[in-house]
Amino acid sequence: MSEAKSAIDSFLNHKAETGMQCGNYSIDIPELKQGQQYRFHFDMTACVGCHCCEVACNEQNNNPADVKWRRVGEMETGEFPDVLQLFNSMSCNHCVDPECLRGCPTNSYIKLDNGIVFHEDETCIGCQYCTWNCPYEVPVFHKERGIVTKCHMCVDKLEAGQTPACVQACPAGAISIEVVDTEEWIKNDMAKEGVAPHLPDVSITKPTTRYTLPDIPEGKDIRPADEHILKPAHSELPLVFMTVLTQMSVGGFVALFLGELLHLFGLDLPAPNIWMVIAVLLPAAIGLPLSALHLGRPGLAITAMKNLKTSWLSREAAALGAYAGGVTVLAGLYALGVPEWLKLLVEVPIVALGVYGIYAQSMIYRIKARPAWDRKSTTLRFFGSGYLGFLLVAVILAMTGEARSVLALMAPMLMFGLYQMHLIYEETVFYKYLDKEHPLYYQLSRTKKLLEEHFGHLKKARLMSLALFAIGLPMVSIVFAAANMGGVAAFILILALIGAMASELIGRYLFYVTVVPLGLAGNFFAGNQRG
Repeated sequence: MSEAKSAIDSFLNHKAETGMQCGNYSIDIPELKQGQQYRFHFDMTACVGCHCCEVACNEQNNNPADVKWRRVGEMETGEFPDVLQLFNSMSCNHCVDPECLRGCPTNSYIKLDNGIVFHEDETCIGCQYCTWNCPYEVPVFHKERGIVTKCHMCVDKLEAGQTPACVQACPAGAISIEVVDTEEWIKNDMAKEGVAPHLPDVSITKPTTRYTLPDIPEGKDIRPADEHILKPAHSELPLVFMTVLTQMSVGGFVALFLGELLHLFGLDLPAPNIWMVIAVLLPAAIGLPLSALHLGRPGLAITAMKNLKTSWLSREAAALGAYAGGVTVLAGLYALGVPEWLKLLVEVPIVALGVYGIYAQSMIYRIKARPAWDRKSTTLRFFGSGYLGFLLVAVILAMTGEARSVLALMAPMLMFGLYQMHLIYEETVFYKYLDKEHPLYYQLSRTKKLLEEHFGHLKKARLMSLALFAIGLPMVSIVFAAANMGGVAAFILILALIGAMASELIGRYLFYVTVVPLGLAGNFFAGNQRG
């Protein structure tokens, strides 16, 4: 009995002498001064990988098993029997410059005075943009509630002088709460103490978590324990259709605008008519509501425009919504038979809104947390899909016997189609010669594997269908249009439009399912992203 008491006393004395916070309900940390905030400290030398912190966090916050605000990643290095196993317990890093906050379209993230990045559940629409933006994949989509949730450092407990649940539960004392001077941290310490193996570049969000790392032999390759697991990302089917349809609509409207401009300048070409306007409006009218199916709370979709200042998603929603409204007004002007100069005057801002909307749409995906998306080619592809709109207008012209206009429209349409082919070639070359020294080689090489192995058949189908329907059949239609065989040309163009549409949908599907995000290495058990 005395030996057991002695052991307990020894442990309690050790905790008192070292300042360990585990198992203590009270926490003794200084009050925050100007420029300071709370942060986590994680001691990788102490963590034994028991996952008690995960369990305690879920119990404290009443989360289901697949929603984890704190996760334990596993890594290893060496060869048997000389093996070193590493664990990293990570929740929100309560960054100085959080990407989740900047990108949120509903302003549902707040940086509290104590530095904690807090998520307001009430205003969240479940768009999950923050789950893409965060390089640590911290925000978690809660399917039952239809919103995103995340760690708030048990702020209510902290303000009451108590330790967060994960800190209390850790048997090894590997997790603790500290106060940090953010300016000093960013300037002098973050690059040394804010890093751990296989974590994203700290410059992206300026995380505040401090790490104590074990001595790792120089040159040792530290492997994520889950590197043998490679799953496709979520297909995001509503967004597949929405993005392609809106790009098709804007492309078609640009074709109408050019036609109106050429006709006004006196070229012997027919002016656009109301049916063409309705035809290019229809894809946007279908596509934009589809985007609401991606949301956890579609009834609040209108609030996605609240953060025009910093969120590309808000800008996209506002611009494309205004674009669709403008095209609807224009259709009314066509029905009223107003003068051409007035219609052209109205079309100028509509074109600008549509083009900006597609640019904003592409910038939603130009994020550092998803390397395969964060490329210039993403923006170029989104604009390139606009050839579908040119093809749609060409179908209407062919059906109404305007062969000369079809011929005029086919030239830019074929240029767009060829450029889409070029972008596929550029992607193929990029991955073929991917440098192993590239800082994002791990994620990009896995995207390459998904493209070439898991979805190799779809990639081939995408390439072949693009060549046939965006280039081959339109070229054949030119021959029949030139021979004044409008009916045959129209039939061929209808086939081309259907096939090209399918090709673009396949391409966009691949865009979503093959992206490999940054995040926590060895994150076996996290169900934080939809799969």
